[in-house]
Amino acid sequence: MTIDQGAARGHGRLSFRRPVLTRCAVGLALIALAHSAVGAEPPPAHASEAAGHEQLLDQYCSRCHNDERMAGDWSLTSVQTGDLASGAHLAQWEKILRMTTRGEMPPRSKPQPSPEAMKDFTQWLETSLDAHAKAHPNPGRATLRRLNRAEYANAVRSLLALDVDVGKELPADDSGYGFDNIADVLSVSPTLMDRYLAVAGKLSRLAIGQGPASPFVTSYLLPKDGSIKNQGIPSYDERSSDELPLNSRGGGAFRYYAPHDGWYEISGYLNANTNNEVDRMKEDRVALRVPLKAGPHRLGMSFRQQLALDESVQTLRNTTEIVVLPQAPPVPLQLDFIVDGARVGKTDVPSYRMTPRFSQANFPRDLLQIDVEGPFDASGPGDTPSRHKLLVCRPAKSAASEQACARKILTTLTRQAYRRPVTTADIDPLMKIYASARTGSDFEHGVEAAVEAVLVAPSFLFLVERDPAGSAPGTVHPLSDLELASRLALFLWSGLPDDELITLAARNKLHEPAMLQQQVARMLADPRAEALTRNFAGQWLYLRNLEYQRPDVFLFPNFDTRLRSAMKRETELFFTSVVHDNRSVLDFIKSDYTFLNQRLAEHYGISGVKGTEFRKVMLDPATQRGGLLGQASILTVTSYGNHTSVVKRGKWVLDNLLAAPPPPPPPDVPALKLTQAGHALNAREQLELHRADPACASCHVRMDPLGFALEQYDPVGAFRTQDAGRLVDVSAKLPDGTEFSGLAGLQNILLTRKDEFARAFTERLLIYALGRGLEAYDQPSVRAIARRAAGDDYRIHTLIMGIVESEPFQQRRTPET
Repeated sequence: MTIDQGAARGHGRLSFRRPVLTRCAVGLALIALAHSAVGAEPPPAHASEAAGHEQLLDQYCSRCHNDERMAGDWSLTSVQTGDLASGAHLAQWEKILRMTTRGEMPPRSKPQPSPEAMKDFTQWLETSLDAHAKAHPNPGRATLRRLNRAEYANAVRSLLALDVDVGKELPADDSGYGFDNIADVLSVSPTLMDRYLAVAGKLSRLAIGQGPASPFVTSYLLPKDGSIKNQGIPSYDERSSDELPLNSRGGGAFRYYAPHDGWYEISGYLNANTNNEVDRMKEDRVALRVPLKAGPHRLGMSFRQQLALDESVQTLRNTTEIVVLPQAPPVPLQLDFIVDGARVGKTDVPSYRMTPRFSQANFPRDLLQIDVEGPFDASGPGDTPSRHKLLVCRPAKSAASEQACARKILTTLTRQAYRRPVTTADIDPLMKIYASARTGSDFEHGVEAAVEAVLVAPSFLFLVERDPAGSAPGTVHPLSDLELASRLALFLWSGLPDDELITLAARNKLHEPAMLQQQVARMLADPRAEALTRNFAGQWLYLRNLEYQRPDVFLFPNFDTRLRSAMKRETELFFTSVVHDNRSVLDFIKSDYTFLNQRLAEHYGISGVKGTEFRKVMLDPATQRGGLLGQASILTVTSYGNHTSVVKRGKWVLDNLLAAPPPPPPPDVPALKLTQAGHALNAREQLELHRADPACASCHVRMDPLGFALEQYDPVGAFRTQDAGRLVDVSAKLPDGTEFSGLAGLQNILLTRKDEFARAFTERLLIYALGRGLEAYDQPSVRAIARRAAGDDYRIHTLIMGIVESEPFQQRRTPET
């Protein structure tokens, strides 16, 4: 190795070439510069140790990573000995650390340093990078961040006490780094602002009690399977919703917001026993008018559950030219109308209805759609939770009293909406809007207009963080307590800080360590922390993709809406329990428990679980379940509709559990061969042919062993022993020669890499918490958080608290001019 003249001053460019020249001097310079940034004196490095690090890079890395070969599209000549002190080329050094720590470099086909030498090198490099980060804090860039639609919906629900779902009325947000709360991709377009204005108008009118007084129809399509073999939509003798009576069957329930006190007509369309059930005929419509108070309700319809119910009205075996009609006449079935969990009315419907398209194999009577029309005879806005929260005062009949009351209402509202104490500069523009709308109308119309303005105000739509006056570009400073409260609420609740957080922040108490820890514990115990499950876990684990999976109905006829819903619910309850009970994140790798109902337990072949309710179930090792990789939701979203995917499953493990994604495939990658010489190939045989291409083998050698271990689970996560007519082989070998077999073997492999998993999980959670991607300067914080969690058995609260107390979360850098 040669060193240019600048190296004598400690800033030489590493020019790794095959000739081996003087290493001792440059090694000493490299170590000295790397450790010069440490606040406390590190252990002294001996010359032999320094020379060893330099020799390792030269001997095992420079033959491929040089200017001529450019393996991996980069060369060691691009880094300098002074980098670890100056902070230059941190991304390259972090990549060197990451690849060597994982054992991916040098490649197994190349000469290897001794394990002791590699461990010594990685510890030195990690210490040097962490020392620079400690001496030069860099919380990263702060980008103006818009509330995404989930955060906006939660904010409105909290701000206005308005239990309505506005998420569907806003367009889907773009995603970056795996999440839809990333500031860089949350753009604002004229079309989006039009939607915000429309939604804000609707919400403000509902909240103040000025929703539509004329009848309108709200429809709810019940989640159903498609027509089974063109013989109708199946129905079942079981309770379909927790919001229906315990002894109910079929039907469904949904959230409905009544804009006024009045009468509302609940109606439903029944299945007609036709081949595809797409029609909505008046003969199949039933209805009942009920009185409702203004505000949120749970409305539904259902039948009475029976002790024994055939799954079909008739099952006939005849030709398609002749349809045999049922012999027995229809019998009356009782159909109940449900309001807020209580039966408020009933009607009798026939057990079947004869039509020209009567099907040969059909199912018990059930509902396909529920409509609510109203209000009829509206009698006023009522005393809703929204009006109670908004109208904190009621003015006397004078302009001065109305002005004072409106100002009080808007001051109270904007304090939470803007996530800080407000001033007259915030309220005066809203008062002008109030006054303009009040002219020619009444007090509540004026307040409604001002509330609409609040819901589209930049201080509400955006997370606004400001730098201290006079702070120099590039300087780092702590967030204010109010800004910290906003970050906390978005991280843990996907919403607004509550009054307790804002009050503590306004008193500058929130940042105090004991107080901050107390508030994080309180927030995690709050039901609003379920947002971590819906929004973080839903994207980290690809649960949001489950509804788009379409398993082949002929290969998997038992896969239905009930099973899809149960799959998702198992994983949601599992993640929620880890957070709520402060369990170790290693449970995500391997656990002796899960959450099941009867439908999912039968899918897993687990006995003793009855009913539609989910409950915690302790697992026998013989079930070959436990952890995320034993759950059908994960196994299904990593499969295709008609076959499993070793590659998708292996990539999922690398990407989501180890943060070590393989590079994207080349554009001309050939498709897998499904047959050879007229014989069907199983997954292992297909990939053996595929890996014969050296260009494909380099990536598949990492992914495929992880996916092979999961091949005993079919595309919908059921256990199997055969594939393509042959026994499934779940044995696998890692690139380092480690052999293992099946889910249990894979779980043990991952547990031996628990520190790597903890860092990977920390990375994902930190990205979500910050609303931005991570850079090289964030990695020391990731390692520090993971190390801290390791000291507490990797408990998730410790990990979350580490993120909250980290420099990237609590600090901000003044942007460069």
